[in-house]
Amino acid sequence: MAKRALILVEGTRANGPLYVKAARRLGLHPITLSADPTHYDYHVPEKLEAIRVDTDNLDALIHECSQLRASYDIAGITSAQESVYATVSKLCRHFDLPGPNPTSIERCCDKLAQRQLLAEAGVPIPAFRVAANATEVQKSAAEIDLPVILKPAVGSGSSGVRLCRTVDELAEHTTYLLGGKHIWRSSPRILVEEFAQGSQYCAEIMGNEVIGIGTADFGPPPHFVVRESIFPAPLTDDVHKRIADVSLSCLLALGLGWGPTCIEFRWTKRGPVVIEVNPRLAGGTNPQRVQLAFGIDLITEHIKFVIGDEWDLRRRHSHVAAARKLVPERDGILNFDADTRAAVIPGVVEVKFYVEPKTPIVRKGDYLDCIGHVIAVSPSIAQTSAILQHAIELIDWSITPFPTPAEKRSAALTPVPTQVATSKR
Repeated sequence: MAKRALILVEGTRANGPLYVKAARRLGLHPITLSADPTHYDYHVPEKLEAIRVDTDNLDALIHECSQLRASYDIAGITSAQESVYATVSKLCRHFDLPGPNPTSIERCCDKLAQRQLLAEAGVPIPAFRVAANATEVQKSAAEIDLPVILKPAVGSGSSGVRLCRTVDELAEHTTYLLGGKHIWRSSPRILVEEFAQGSQYCAEIMGNEVIGIGTADFGPPPHFVVRESIFPAPLTDDVHKRIADVSLSCLLALGLGWGPTCIEFRWTKRGPVVIEVNPRLAGGTNPQRVQLAFGIDLITEHIKFVIGDEWDLRRRHSHVAAARKLVPERDGILNFDADTRAAVIPGVVEVKFYVEPKTPIVRKGDYLDCIGHVIAVSPSIAQTSAILQHAIELIDWSITPFPTPAEKRSAALTPVPTQVATSKR
């Protein structure tokens, strides 16, 4: 009998290894299809079968999967990466495998189409405009009123997203987006959005069921890099219900409801306002925190959706899990001590650096600015926060600034002492 395989198209830094481990626990043989398998540092230690293929090319993926079917029983195909999720859904349709609706995924991944559909359905969202050039950006910002948020119409991980509080900041970020520095995944279209001010929340959904709602705190503006996140959020029953109800309205408006979805909100003066609907599992530490808090393994349950097995979303317990991201406040060379004191504190689940010591750090204002994290769990939010803070205080890491041009010139002009050779007679 042929071995049952799970095809993973591309991967992610955080969730990729978790999908591999979960697939193996379910008795599946994971195979990654990637444009560059060397991009993922977990392929070698996990001894993962990885095949190089153009993952933006549906025909190439169909050809590769057809060849794999000669050796394997392909039980399912999925991805943890949003940029290929629409292609993956088409791949599932081609091979008659369970998967999300390709049209729904494509519309949802286009932020403009997503907002138009949500607005038509009466879902509360920020005021928005779309712009293709600097003149249109300025006009849109004037109509909405500063401050506004500029973001690419297609993208994820807060890449290219910035809060613009002044006309100068607006012009500066427009130049960045349209001047060749930002890498566009589609034709350049900029969303100009009202800045919805309030606490940030994220609803974790599987199928049509809201598993729970977490909260997140960002670092200083103008960027939106998460510093700390807690699951579940400390909410009243009324607030929880309002966010959950709007979440289900989003699924209906966008034709979602198969597999995982994560929806980001801001709680404003008018209640929950939808910032983003992501037709996939949330990245980062979200799945780990849900499992620690409720005992629900979202990645395993997603794979069960993918292979057509029966899933189980029942809570096993009720704890509070939190993660603190390690985010540099300046560019430079990363220094840290591989001390294990923080990792052995009761309640600390994981202390992890994503990069090696002496790595040059150049911040871009998106999720890649995070260089590591600490995760903690306990029965209460107060205890979890205290554990997390204690662990953070024990981690010794710093950033040495890059030398200035003047310092480089000074070093170049400083004579190097010469050694005079001597000999014994």
